Amino acid sequence: MTHVRKAIFPVAGMGTRFLPATKSVPKEMLTLVDRPLIQYAVDEAREAGIEEFIFVSAAGKGALEDYFDTAAALEHQLAAKGKTDALAALERTRMPEGALTILRQAQPLGLGHAVRQAKRLIGNEPFAVLLPDDVIAGDTGALKQMVDAHAKVGGHMVATMDVPREATRSYGVLDVANEFGRLSHAKGMVEKPTPETAPSTKAVVGRYILCPSIFDRLDTLVPGAGGELQLTDAINADVEAAGVTGYRFAGERFDCGSVQGFVQATAAFALARAELGGDFAAFLASCVGQHSFAA
Repeated sequence: MTHVRKAIFPVAGMGTRFLPATKSVPKEMLTLVDRPLIQYAVDEAREAGIEEFIFVSAAGKGALEDYFDTAAALEHQLAAKGKTDALAALERTRMPEGALTILRQAQPLGLGHAVRQAKRLIGNEPFAVLLPDDVIAGDTGALKQMVDAHAKVGGHMVATMDVPREATRSYGVLDVANEFGRLSHAKGMVEKPTPETAPSTKAVVGRYILCPSIFDRLDTLVPGAGGELQLTDAINADVEAAGVTGYRFAGERFDCGSVQGFVQATAAFALARAELGGDFAAFLASCVGQHSFAA
């Protein structure tokens, strides 16, 4: 099985749920504690062995692009002042020369359209797709878990988590043929079914490993829900040829595309930090039921 070396990061969204902050700051640059969302996704990809990083971006995302560039003046000042810890913190923002490619998605025509932009760069090999809005905490990164499993089963693979049946209306949901352990072989996916019609409670979240055949499906795909090219539709069209497997990752997923999920993730990641956890936990305990702030 070919090693998964390349990953696509769809980062062209406007982040309207976070206005006015995202008027000037790309949503992917909003920070959980001291790292932007995009850094968590890139770190997860690196752990999984990804070597080439493809950002499908849009106009107005200069800060996102600059973040992974070398900040020579800043590094010089930090070195001159002997701030070695701060210099070390910048290490993870560096990309090897030629490892990062930035593409522009001129129009927001859906996740399938965003993935299709990278066809020429992917070539004829499997690749990963990571949605930075979905931040997944765990001892081993979700994508690393998937890459290890994909090496044994191949085909298209999507990350899944079990959700309450009433929550299925908010997700793409697997139509499961059979399952064993963390793997579920699927007959397809249903986008945002009602709880009564949902074929399972295995919700698909923002990690994918896809075969290059997906581009043939995307090339012939007609717009679906919302007039967009839906990645789910392309995967469904390739079920018989390539197969689709759901992988139930070990870890906790935070929906950082919503304000509620982003705030919860910020608290969870702060509590997990040794230098912050104790004092921050005490602060949160003292806040419960005591503070009321004007909007």
